[in-house]
Amino acid sequence: MADSALFAETPGELPVLRVLPTEGNDHSGVSHDIPEDDLLRMHRVMTLTRALDERGMRYQRQGRLGFYLPSTGEEALQIGSAYCFEAEDWMFPHYRVPGVALWRGADLDQMVANCFGNRDDNGKGRQMPVHYTMSEINWVSISSPLGTQIVQATGAARAMQIRGEKRIAVTYFGDGSSSTNDAHTGLNFAGVWKAPALFICNNNGWAISTPLAQQCAARSLADKAVGYGMPALRVDGNDVLAMVQAIREAVDHVRSGEGPMFVEAMTYRIAPHSSSDDPTIYQPGAEREEWQQRDPIARFRRYLVAAGVMTEDETQQIHEECAEVVLASFKRNENVEKPTLESLFDDVYEDLPPALREQQEYLVAVEGGKVRDDDSGAEFPL
Repeated sequence: MADSALFAETPGELPVLRVLPTEGNDHSGVSHDIPEDDLLRMHRVMTLTRALDERGMRYQRQGRLGFYLPSTGEEALQIGSAYCFEAEDWMFPHYRVPGVALWRGADLDQMVANCFGNRDDNGKGRQMPVHYTMSEINWVSISSPLGTQIVQATGAARAMQIRGEKRIAVTYFGDGSSSTNDAHTGLNFAGVWKAPALFICNNNGWAISTPLAQQCAARSLADKAVGYGMPALRVDGNDVLAMVQAIREAVDHVRSGEGPMFVEAMTYRIAPHSSSDDPTIYQPGAEREEWQQRDPIARFRRYLVAAGVMTEDETQQIHEECAEVVLASFKRNENVEKPTLESLFDDVYEDLPPALREQQEYLVAVEGGKVRDDDSGAEFPL
């Protein structure tokens, strides 16, 4: 399959690293040093990530969930990169990398609890769905405003540098976020300080409905790294083995004290931007069809079967197991009560001041300790 015009390479651009063929079963040129057990886990977590997205979108369409934001088609980018980090590294993610959290050992029930905003949610219903916060896996709370995580990662990396630590700060962001003021600020100061920060740009071609060509005139987003004094790589984000190779190189550079690095991962958003979006209005049908044929999970499965790591029947069994695990989590969390009104005050002070305690008691008395149902009829904004 020829390169999509969306990501066609032009003279002078950094080449796009690939390991797996984009189609077919000729894997004779594939080379890596990943243990078989790790390959199997990578496939399972990619499949689990897809199952989470499919169930989240389905529940939203059924009116059982207010909002969902999928990462369908970007699973290789997530798992291939997550494989390369250490547990002590800190993640500053955006909202399209749930697979990174799952790879790092996130509790699936906790992630689904966030989608419902129930009492078991770490954020106690104070965050949007798919905006996970999990300090237990060194995962900073996701923010909807674009690019905020980039400056946060740079600041954290600078602190690690001052302390003489060997861990690194990793931030994920989309092509749209690369055009923000926060991206400029974060990249600029990371370069100035030579901070141990790794910037991973999920270039999926669209910033909601804005194509890349209408937001950036650079030949590639990786070209931006030159102005910030850091090296860059471009990699096929739908090739999980290529992601491992690229991110390993980037991590070695950053962890060794050589300064930050920028990785542009070329992928495609084959699902809506969110459950409030209809991509068929702005994405060309032929383009969508082409990238659906490049499904990263199917591409990896073809290799695993051809290499004798697993059989077609085993891939189907894993697909069914992941779907069942995710469905069970959604069913459990759907029936968990919402946070109580008292929880609005719990994380503000260890000992509530008299004025706030009086407000808490008033609210609980008026509402009977329950959160008021939303009867405004307003649609979700994103």
